[in-house]
Amino acid sequence: MDFFLITTILVFLSALFGYINVRFLKLPNTIGLMVITIIFTMGVFALSYFDATLLNAERYIISQIDFKTVLLDIMLSFLLFAGALHTDFDQLKKQRWPILTFSTLGILVSTFLVGIIMFYALQLVGLDVPMVQCLLFGALISPTDPIAVLGILKKAGVPKKLETKIVGESLFNDGVGVVVFLTVYQFATPSKEAISLLDVLELFGVEVIGGILLGLTIGWIMYRLMKTIDDYDIEVIITLAAVMTGTVIAQKLHVSAPLAMVAAGLMVGNDKLRDSSMSANTIIYVDKFWELIDILLNTLLFVLLGMEILVLTFNYDYILAGFLAIPIVLLCRYLSLLLPISFFKRKLDFVPKTNLIMTWGGLRGAISIALALGLTEDMNRDLFLVITYVVVVFSIIVQGLTVSRLVKKVSL
Repeated sequence: MDFFLITTILVFLSALFGYINVRFLKLPNTIGLMVITIIFTMGVFALSYFDATLLNAERYIISQIDFKTVLLDIMLSFLLFAGALHTDFDQLKKQRWPILTFSTLGILVSTFLVGIIMFYALQLVGLDVPMVQCLLFGALISPTDPIAVLGILKKAGVPKKLETKIVGESLFNDGVGVVVFLTVYQFATPSKEAISLLDVLELFGVEVIGGILLGLTIGWIMYRLMKTIDDYDIEVIITLAAVMTGTVIAQKLHVSAPLAMVAAGLMVGNDKLRDSSMSANTIIYVDKFWELIDILLNTLLFVLLGMEILVLTFNYDYILAGFLAIPIVLLCRYLSLLLPISFFKRKLDFVPKTNLIMTWGGLRGAISIALALGLTEDMNRDLFLVITYVVVVFSIIVQGLTVSRLVKKVSL
């Protein structure tokens, strides 16, 4: 079974499940696809007691796909560029300081709070896990997922200025979250060489600042190239080439490709720059092309996410720990936002109950699963993968389906 056949099967399942969702369930696509895929996979499990052909085929597909690599090294750049391209730049500029604080200080505070509380919570269920590994879980679960957030908040009726905060935070905090995860990962990995504060600052500076500078450079080159021509076909291809080439360059330079693509997307999506570099016809084609890319990759991603249930180790203590983690993660996010919101609400016009909505609307998704899959066996990978999956499924299905009700209730 080659790469093309596996891709064909995934696209077929995505189309089939997408049709079932739109025709019958009528849920937001990200939620509907994940629900249907999980039900499908559980059905395949049940059928395997009589005939294991389908189960073996599904397991083979999952075994041939490195979910962590596919998401973090390939899909994420396209999805973040598409998301940044359609983000309101003016609103983002107005809310830049709270967004910056949420995506840096908020991630760090949440990482430590989740890690410390989980360390003691796991002991309650008889799981003795080192503190550094609990901090590693805190790092991978703290970033909100822009892929899940962007897809659901559009239909939730969140006030525009609050939507900008949540979406802006999610666009930036995954890049920051990955850097924090990699830093804690080094501490959790047995090594003869001691890691100093300077090493941590260097990693953070190179990954984050280097990624943003690379993205701005790519965005500027795109702007200059598109300004000198008026051909929507070639201009669409220029944006595609920029994302693909920029991702490769970021990986070679060891800077954050996600942050680079966010910066490039925001620059090209800026109304002033796009109006001076693109014709009205080109703007339509560029927007539609990246909307299609966004929808296609989202569809494939959430089908894959539902199928990842096959890699879980079904252990009662692990599942119980997952359910314990849900309120812990939500509480720690609420606490990590308290100080920034209290500080900025005096200077900016925050909507009522901003902290509550940002806590419930800060969904976890595929990025957390991908990072959990990157853990090694001696880091309790099976345990943290189950916990992460439980938190992500709850986040996308329960929080995703109820965030619009919460917004309406708070508004009333």
